Amino acid sequence: MTSLRPAPARTVETTADDAATRALLVRMAYGYMTSQAIHTAVRLRVPELLGDGERDSVELALLTGTHAPSLHRLLRALTAFGVLRETAPGRFANAPTGALLAPSAPGHLADITRLFCGQEFWSSWSRLTHSITTGEAAFDTVYGTDFYDHVARHPEFAQLFGDAMAANAAFEAPFVVAGFDFSPYRTLVDVGGGDGTLLAAILSAHPEGRGVVLETPAMAVQAREKLAAAGLAARAEVVPGDFFDQVPVGGEGYLLKSVLHNWDDERCVGILRRCREAMEETGTLLVVEPVLPDTARESVCVESAFSDLNMLVLTAGGFERTERQLRDIFTRAGFALESVSATIEATDFRVVRGRPVPR
Repeated sequence: MTSLRPAPARTVETTADDAATRALLVRMAYGYMTSQAIHTAVRLRVPELLGDGERDSVELALLTGTHAPSLHRLLRALTAFGVLRETAPGRFANAPTGALLAPSAPGHLADITRLFCGQEFWSSWSRLTHSITTGEAAFDTVYGTDFYDHVARHPEFAQLFGDAMAANAAFEAPFVVAGFDFSPYRTLVDVGGGDGTLLAAILSAHPEGRGVVLETPAMAVQAREKLAAAGLAARAEVVPGDFFDQVPVGGEGYLLKSVLHNWDDERCVGILRRCREAMEETGTLLVVEPVLPDTARESVCVESAFSDLNMLVLTAGGFERTERQLRDIFTRAGFALESVSATIEATDFRVVRGRPVPR
């Protein structure tokens, strides 16, 4: 009878660098746990309930209607992530990161978290392999319709989407205004300008300027309210419409922030052609978007890289572009790409400026 002897132990030399590399990859692979833990905390209003103070986990369980021992485990995990602090056994407070998840915090990320970690995005990203394999939007497969049709058909989700985009715009607008000189454009048309947050910031910084927001009828209502609340109703007009059909005439500058990355090249060329038809030969096109490098490298902004994948998963053909790719759609639409600004502080945006090619 053959005896079974244990195999000789293998000597594995693991360096500190090897261990650190492994730990980094484990943290990346477990990233979905982090995002869902944070999302659950936001849904239960934990950061909001903590505010600037601290609470016992049992008290939080009563306020959130949850199972106290299970909530304590969530709070403990959030502390490990640096979202919360455990100030005494069983008592928790927001860390600076967690404070940004309370809706009352300036620049808060509560709505962004609810959107990006919520069911529509979560279920679509779970089918990333489908998008990589086919080039098709996973969202369409999951929901049987495209993303923007889904937004139009589901008012509650549309409200969340709008609130999240508005929260992002409120954070980004001061940096965009500080990072680019809008003073040469006495009338600025913000094409797809959302709730008017960016135009309001620009006009507030340039009292001599005037502006127009072009948006869908539903969003136009919010833009009108936002601009009026900022005391800009006399200098700002809101035009309900569709940038695929027509763009308001009379602007010296035509601004498109975070618009083109939602669409494939053909539809982007269509949008830009509508802008070209609306502007005079002396007009200027201003596209505010991330600009990817031609060659990927570790220094590429993580947000830009994942935004690019997000466009793949959610939209029918949208993607983040390189300067060369932007130049191509500019040329096809009748523009010459003149310059690309430096990256705007605290964002991954650059301002890409184009001039109309004479007809």
